[in-house]
Amino acid sequence: MTLKGIKVRIYPNQNQQNKIRANFGYARFVWNQMLNMMVTRYENNTEAKFLSVFTLNNLLPALKLEYPWLKDAESTSLQVVNHDLIEAYKKFFKEHQGFPKFKSSKCPKQSYQSKAVNHNIFVIDNRHLKLPKLGVLRFKSGKKITGKIKNVTIRLSSTNKFYAILLVDTEISELPKTNNSVGIDMGVADLMITSDEAKYPTIRFDKILARKKHYWEKLLVRRRLQAKKEIAWDKHNQVAEPRDLSNFKNYQKAKMMVAKYSEKTTNQRNNYLHVLTKTLVKQYDVIKIEDLKTKNLLKNHKLARAIANQSWRKLRSQLEYKCAWYGKQLVIVNPHKTSQICSNCGYDDGKHNLEVRHWICPKCGINNDRDVNAAKNILSA
Repeated sequence: MTLKGIKVRIYPNQNQQNKIRANFGYARFVWNQMLNMMVTRYENNTEAKFLSVFTLNNLLPALKLEYPWLKDAESTSLQVVNHDLIEAYKKFFKEHQGFPKFKSSKCPKQSYQSKAVNHNIFVIDNRHLKLPKLGVLRFKSGKKITGKIKNVTIRLSSTNKFYAILLVDTEISELPKTNNSVGIDMGVADLMITSDEAKYPTIRFDKILARKKHYWEKLLVRRRLQAKKEIAWDKHNQVAEPRDLSNFKNYQKAKMMVAKYSEKTTNQRNNYLHVLTKTLVKQYDVIKIEDLKTKNLLKNHKLARAIANQSWRKLRSQLEYKCAWYGKQLVIVNPHKTSQICSNCGYDDGKHNLEVRHWICPKCGINNDRDVNAAKNILSA
């Protein structure tokens, strides 16, 4: 059995939407309260014992007595909040990652997670979903949901769309073996170049809708400035109920349009990557890719936008879990000198500038395509 995440669009009615938004607030409030308690506790006694998830869960009943409206929250979602907070603390102390931050209601993306216990989450006729505290609501999915549901994450996107991400324990059958291996070189002009000399083109999704998005971005800036002037006027004249940015419909419309174009660009890019990675997993048993340090490459300001559009890290993560699902093997290769060494004879011709796309090997005389040569070296690594 394999754990698989399935994202579906849900369509809650107005009452269910209000409950979902309220639960976002409950989860955020518990996170902030627990985080503040842990920070204060550490400031008072740096030698205090590290708290566990069990300890934080035992504090929830007392918190509900102090704040009775917390009883309306989905109970398992508050337990998940405690678990996530403890995990964030562990990453800070053990892996030296960022310290947990207080959450704000102004964040455009909100979510909470419910655990599946006592059959409180289940699918009805692949069109309706039963969720705790919400009841039955309609959803759309491109594929049939089978298997045991472990938990569900309810998420609100920046474009005010509701989604449910179901974690399902299901059976995934392995793909037939092909006895083929491939090396893949990542590029900018072409997204992927294989050792079989196949080139998968780059599609600049960030430029397809750039003109329309830029139009609304300019409107957004102008409307924000105008709104802030009117807010300042309200404060100067001591208006009884001064307005904030949420009261300006033109500003909110422009903000929504920018978010919609950004979301569409992301969806187009993700779909393209899913199609390519599934094709590779079907065709090859062993896939070798280079271990690129994207963070370092983004320091090149001339290529930063083009490199960010490629989403190499997302491409790699998709290959990782799809290879694990379908019984294929993914190998990560150090890209050191893969574009310098001749794949035919092994001669090191030294570093070439990015403008050099083809070079002739001084030793064997073969004309090497820079990217295909690198892909062949990755395959033989």
